[in-house]
Amino acid sequence: MEKRIRVIVAKPGLDGHDRGAKVVARALRDAGMEVIYTGLRQTPEAIFQTAVQEDADVVCLSSLSGAHDYLFPRVAKLFRDNGMNDVLILGGGIVPDEDVAAMKESGIEEIFGPGTRTEDIVSYIRTHLKK
Repeated sequence: MEKRIRVIVAKPGLDGHDRGAKVVARALRDAGMEVIYTGLRQTPEAIFQTAVQEDADVVCLSSLSGAHDYLFPRVAKLFRDNGMNDVLILGGGIVPDEDVAAMKESGIEEIFGPGTRTEDIVSYIRTHLKK
């Protein structure tokens, strides 16, 4: 039996809007992935610790508050600093086009904005999985 892809869906920071994160979490689950949703208002450190404890293959971060430019790179840095380069880290939410390059340089593999088809996220995960 093939190992199921383990995904953490997380809402870093004080952003209280999680509808999109829940839609993505459900789509990933419906695609056969094992999904752990961390809930609202998570710190980068808590997200990292959850990923370690759950042996996550993928971490999906969602931000609608504008704090992505600090929070997403912080999460990616925790993974890098701890030698966990085999976890696919994705971002989503409201990330202006001019911020995408900086997000990718920080270690966020891809950014999925509003209107992205959930099938595209599923496909991206399956084709870019590192573990």
